[in-house]
Amino acid sequence: MRFIYLKRMGFVETLRWRGMIQDIMPGTEELLKKEKVAAYVGIDPTADSLHIGHLVSIMLLKHLQLHGHKPLIVMGGATSMIGDPSFKSDERKLLTRETIEYNSNCIKKQFSLFLDFDSSDNAAELLNNYDWTKDYTFLNFIRDIGKHISVNYMMAKDSVKKRLETGISFTEFSDQLLQAFDYLHLYQQKNCRLQMGGSDQWGNITTGTELIRRVCGGEAYALTCPLITKSDGGKFGKTESGNIWLDPQKTSAYAFYQFWLNCSDEDAKKFIRIFTLLPQEEIIQLEKEHEQAPHLRILQKTIATELTICVHSLNTYNKVLEATEILFGKSTADALANLSEEMFLSVFEGVPTFNVARSAIENTINIVDLLVEKANVFSSKGELRRLIKEGGLFVNKNKVLEEILVNQDYLLNNKYILIQKGKKNYYVIIVS
Repeated sequence: MRFIYLKRMGFVETLRWRGMIQDIMPGTEELLKKEKVAAYVGIDPTADSLHIGHLVSIMLLKHLQLHGHKPLIVMGGATSMIGDPSFKSDERKLLTRETIEYNSNCIKKQFSLFLDFDSSDNAAELLNNYDWTKDYTFLNFIRDIGKHISVNYMMAKDSVKKRLETGISFTEFSDQLLQAFDYLHLYQQKNCRLQMGGSDQWGNITTGTELIRRVCGGEAYALTCPLITKSDGGKFGKTESGNIWLDPQKTSAYAFYQFWLNCSDEDAKKFIRIFTLLPQEEIIQLEKEHEQAPHLRILQKTIATELTICVHSLNTYNKVLEATEILFGKSTADALANLSEEMFLSVFEGVPTFNVARSAIENTINIVDLLVEKANVFSSKGELRRLIKEGGLFVNKNKVLEEILVNQDYLLNNKYILIQKGKKNYYVIIVS
């Protein structure tokens, strides 16, 4: 991601222009204009990777840091053992300490792609709420913290109300108070005056500000961003195969790039402001260019480029572009041969596959026999021979002009042969 950034607007003003504010407590903007502020976002380490649903919170922290304030990330090492009921229909599966610690370490590396943890002025910090709750006894908690917030106050929150209909355990009910305790601790120990998060966290955050007021007589603030939705009604960051993760082992760089490339025009207009750091002037110009030629998908390509480079590196991005060209028939056999197995499988995910025994090609086999008898790509030898004569058959991106003999030299990554019928029909032969 190109961190091109013009600080002509204040932090809140910037977020407002980008469509990143849902609710904001009165006085928040004035505070941020007046002084350097430490602010935090809470992340539950329920997996060993962030997914793109976390990107809004990450971008909140990035904008905060670029405006000179100090970002704090609080890993829910304690609260992940309990679960957050906010707008969920079922109780969350509880995690072990070992799992939470492992997940937290993985997630910090991903935050480092976006945030500066080394700056002498306003370096980001990653904290774990387990560190200040592990030795705090239950009796001390209900005596020192619980007495300040009434049950009526907690039950009035929308996130709790919705769960009362289906049932909520005391464990999850207590999550609101534990999160408020986090805010109190950070206020006292880190001079943290602002908590940010998704709009579903507004109730939890404001409980924290109320606890700080009642315990310390202090002023703390809240800011939430909208929950991102897709124009087609589908859940943002979800595909048929699941979440879009930042970890390339969970979601390949190619699939990550394609997700952004394939978003709708309506979504792209929203995403370009939220998920990139391009300055206002450049975004407005890109929006104009997109309106004039939407078929060029200028916004989608810009978003996909910015995020893929940031999350996966420039080198990986270039490989993704090469792979994209291969799929759409614009690349060479050499480019195909240079694809890693991971990238090859990502590009051709969902393509019909045929398994062929390695013994069938150890010596040689006629292409007609391979594709009709062994792999059943074609229903008849006559059909295949007509296609060869018409110049419509490609093996590993090479046009087949006559019947050829196939051997192990044709294997990509020592395992695959790519067959192309016409311009768009692909088949993968897996040799094992």
